[in-house]
Amino acid sequence: MSAELLQFIFSGITVGAIYALVGLGFSIIYNASQVINFAQGEFVMIGGMATVSLLAAGLPMPVAIVLAILATIVVGMALEKLAIEPARSASIVTLIIITIGASIFLRGLAQIVWDRNFHPMSSFSGDKPINIGGASIVPQSLWVLGSTVVIVIALWIFFHRTRFGKAILATSFNSDVARLMGINVRFVLLFSFALAAMLGAIAGILITPIILTSYQVGVLLGLKGFSAAIVGGLGNPMGAIAGGFVVGIAESMTAGYISSDYKDAVAFIIILLVLFLRPQGLFGRKISERV
Repeated sequence: MSAELLQFIFSGITVGAIYALVGLGFSIIYNASQVINFAQGEFVMIGGMATVSLLAAGLPMPVAIVLAILATIVVGMALEKLAIEPARSASIVTLIIITIGASIFLRGLAQIVWDRNFHPMSSFSGDKPINIGGASIVPQSLWVLGSTVVIVIALWIFFHRTRFGKAILATSFNSDVARLMGINVRFVLLFSFALAAMLGAIAGILITPIILTSYQVGVLLGLKGFSAAIVGGLGNPMGAIAGGFVVGIAESMTAGYISSDYKDAVAFIIILLVLFLRPQGLFGRKISERV
């Protein structure tokens, strides 16, 4: 394998891990409510921007990261309680439009709270590249990959080994039956938004040292995370992970071998191909209720 190809793969895997985390947030909320939350990208933005501002205020990085994640979780829960819950009897399309409106509102609010500039953040453990097979990878990329692996394992344990995690899975299969079994479906939905917000915030914090952050950084990252969820099969968490890497590597290869001008279009081309050839996603199952 040439060093050039290896370099593109490393780059694709790094951004793919971020898309995977964002896609996971889409899948978790979709499973709980059948709603596609187009404000998911704004959770990414808030996580990165809040961390940068807290670091500028003089807080240590670990404290700033924890507070930024908690702040994003509060925003996610507020979105569910103030926007989604009051309209829970509305159609799915109406709820999706509400999340689009929330996305626009959060971007506008971010301009007021912060500004319109791009902001850097120092990496977690230095910037000296690590040479592997003639290609180089920055330490922050290892943080991205390692954190993604830990999060995926933790979520698998949570959903399959804890009682509440199984309750969330039961709700995703059939909310009416779950309600009859005594599961608090409304709390499950609130928790799902909190969990999706946490994943978005972590993604934003991890990627900021590599690509900078601004009030509008969540738009494109959110759409690419949505692409990952669609490619993997909307509602399939493990599919979202795989879809993130598929989109990330395809994007990196396009930028490297064709032109970076087409890089951002790759995710949407992949979505169209998947919807035409396999509407349930690469790893999804055909379910007549969702078609």
